[in-house]
This record gives sequence, structure tokens and C-alpha cells, in this order.
Amino acid sequence: MQDWIVPVVAGVLALVALGLAVALGRARSRTEQTLARSAADTAALREQLAALERRVDRSSARAEARPETSYVITDLGHETAPEPAPEPAPTIDTALFADLVLRETVVKAASLAHGVRRALDPETRNRIRFEMKREVRRARKQRRSDTREARREWAARQRAEDRDEDTAA
Repeated sequence: MQDWIVPVVAGVLALVALGLAVALGRARSRTEQTLARSAADTAALREQLAALERRVDRSSARAEARPETSYVITDLGHETAPEPAPEPAPTIDTALFADLVLRETVVKAASLAHGVRRALDPETRNRIRFEMKREVRRARKQRRSDTREARREWAARQRAEDRDEDTAA
């Protein structure tokens, strides 16, 4: 009677594995695209650095030809220590990176499933329905009181206009 459970579970697991493989493939392709863009950016920065070095070399050659001036620029006696060079970021192996991406994907999927399950809980739906009814009633009551207040103000203005017309005549 329950012979269908095993094939269904196997099928679901196969679909999950297929989904994870597709997600991993997409993540890998995005990573490769990002690496290609960063390589292009690095090449552009190297070209800019080479141009700046050439410009500095030319200006230093000109500076050597000029006589030195006798002024000194100070920072008003504040001693500043040179900042230490930042440590390079650690590199991550590709297998570890893929493992991290896969774990993150699984965690996101699990949290989404938990949120959907919690949102579809009957208790939550009843609470939302109750709050919506309460908010509709509050808005309706507010609209009625605003309408009454507007009518009172309109009537007061009409009375004031009638008095002004009576005194002007």
C-alpha cells in the first residue's frame, strides 16, 4: 500500500539535487563573470598606473633641473606616524568557495520555506484577518468623524458668510 513513498521521495530528492546543481552552476558563472570584470578593471588600473609613473618620472626629471627653493611645508608640529600597509585579503580555494555558496543557498531556501510555512499558519492568517477588520473599522470611524467635522466647518462658514452679507446690506 505504501510502495509509492520510496519513488516519490527519491524523485523529490532528485529534483532538489537538480535545483542545487542549477543554482551552483549559476553561482559559478556569476563568479566567473565577476572575475573577468575584475581582471579587466585590474588591467585598466595597471595602464593608468603606468601612465602616472611615466608622468612622475618626467616631472622628477624637470624638478632635478630646477634649483631648489628654501621653504619647508610642515603640519604645525603634529607628528604623524606612517600608516602600516594593510594586510592582503586571504584567498579562498574554489572548492571552499563553492561549498560556502551552496551552504548560503541552502540556508536562504530553508529560511524562505520557514517563513512561508509560518505565514500560512492558520493562527497567523486569523490574526492578520482580525487586524485588518480592526483597521477597516478604525478607518471607517475616522472617515465619519472627518466628514462630520468638515460639515460643521462648512456650516460655520456659511453662517459667517450670511452674517457678512446681512451686515453689508
